[in-house]
Amino acid sequence: MIIFQDLAEGAEATASISEEKTLSVIDLIVNGGTGSVVIIIVLFILLFVALYIYFERIFAIKAASKIDKNFMNQIRDHIMNGKVDAAKILCAQTDSPVARLTEKGVSRIGKPLDDINTAIENAGTLEVYKLEKNVSVLATVAGAAPMIGFLGTVIGMILAFHEMASSGGQAEMGSLASGIYTAMTTTVAGLVVGIIAYIGYNHLVNRTDKVVHQMEATAVEFLDLLNEPI
Repeated sequence: MIIFQDLAEGAEATASISEEKTLSVIDLIVNGGTGSVVIIIVLFILLFVALYIYFERIFAIKAASKIDKNFMNQIRDHIMNGKVDAAKILCAQTDSPVARLTEKGVSRIGKPLDDINTAIENAGTLEVYKLEKNVSVLATVAGAAPMIGFLGTVIGMILAFHEMASSGGQAEMGSLASGIYTAMTTTVAGLVVGIIAYIGYNHLVNRTDKVVHQMEATAVEFLDLLNEPI
């Protein structure tokens, strides 16, 4: 009976130790104090903003990259046959940056080639600006989120050591360590938000560059079309 009682007591002690060591993320956030909670809330807001901008831009860029493969062939046929109005209508019916660039060029047929090229370049600048809308905000979140997280950790460390100094060096190490690792949760949260925003930013830049390359290729093809003998 004594052996079974000892085993039961040992199991209860092990269970209590495991319960003490188990700490949820919510507990870490709540136990960090008001400053930690405020910083975590700010980081969650930044995460929401980053995700919203990423998905909004990725769908916009995906839509901008879609274009009919026969679009330029149809433009070529219309221009070669002298149907400039038909080419304008085709561009107006196609909702894409490539079509809008081509429309600028078509509307200036008959003018010097340099004027046409300038008009296409100006239109391209506007289209790139539209594609990059709010992407800079994503870059700002990627850089600011880790710094905000570090700020929360530094504040937590200051408060922990202030408590130690106020108690004349007699503060319990358990409570001191608890305050320190709880404060470090803001660093983890800041790094997570920063990494997500950084990856999203670079992915959007890569996708935007592909659309810009597509616009440049179309502009060159259109200018070559105007130089072809009729």
